[in-house]
Amino acid sequence: MDLKPLRHFLSLAETLHFGRASATCHISPSTLSRSIQHLEERLGVCLFERDNRSVSLTTEGIKFEKYARETLIQWSAICSELMAESRELKGEISVYCSVTASYSFLYDILKRFRQRYPSIEIKLHTGDPDSAIHRISSGKEDIAISARPDHLSSEIQFRSIGLSPLVFIGPASGDIDPPETLAEWRRTPMILPEKGIGRQRVDRWFSTKGIKPKIYAQVAGNEAIVSMVSLGFGIGVVPRIVMDNSPLSDKVKILNITPWLAAYDVGLCVLDKKLKSPLIRAFWDLL
Repeated sequence: MDLKPLRHFLSLAETLHFGRASATCHISPSTLSRSIQHLEERLGVCLFERDNRSVSLTTEGIKFEKYARETLIQWSAICSELMAESRELKGEISVYCSVTASYSFLYDILKRFRQRYPSIEIKLHTGDPDSAIHRISSGKEDIAISARPDHLSSEIQFRSIGLSPLVFIGPASGDIDPPETLAEWRRTPMILPEKGIGRQRVDRWFSTKGIKPKIYAQVAGNEAIVSMVSLGFGIGVVPRIVMDNSPLSDKVKILNITPWLAAYDVGLCVLDKKLKSPLIRAFWDLL
C-alpha cells in the first residue's frame, strides 16, 4: 500500500505552505504539487484553494483530513499488532514537548525506552507547550508532554510524571520589589504568557485579588519571559522548572507572593484509541 499521498496531504494541510510541507516530506515542491493534484484527480474534488500567496483547505479537504489521519492511525496499529506477534517491536513514534521538557522530564524516559526497544524510532518535535494537547487531539502527534489542563477531554489519557510550581519571578537585582498593596500591584509591569494554562491561572489570581494588572508584555514561550524579567522589564510568571533550567536562572529570583498559584501537573498525553498500538502502549507502560 502506498500511503505517501496521504502523508503528503497531511503535511500540506498542517503547514498550508508548499515549501515547508515539501521539506518535511523530503521532496521538492513540484513533486508535492503533483502528488496533491493526482490525489485530487482520483477523488474528483479540490482539496486545497491555492494561489500565488496562500493555501487553504476546502470543505472537502477538511473532511478528507479526518479520513487521512484515521487511515494512518489504523495502518500504524495493524502494523504494530503484526510486529508484536513476531515479538520484536519496530516502527516509529512521534513525541511532542517543549524544549525545557525535552532535556528534563523526557531525557530519562527516552534513555530507558531506547535500551528496551532499540528498533523503535522516536521522532521528537519541540515547540510551544500550550499546543501539546491540540496536537494530540488532532492526531498530529502520538504522545506529548504537557501540563494537565483544568478540563481534559475524555478521549485523552494523562499520566503524571512530576509537579512544577508556577511562580512569580523578578530580576535578581534591580528596583523591582514584590508588590504588597493594590496600588503597587497596579503600577508593577507584568510579563505574562499570552495564552495557555499559566495565563488562565494568573488571570484568575488577579481577578480574585480585584487587580487589573499593568501588562508590559504578553509573550509566547516561558523561556522568553525569564529573559525579559532578567533584564528588569517587570515581574513574570513561569513554571519553576523553566526557571531552574534557564541559562539565566542566576539573573532572576522567585518572589514570595501569596496565595501561591496552582502547580503544573506535568505528564504524558495520548489519545485513548492510540493506546491500541503496541508501540505507543510500550512507551506508555514504561512509566
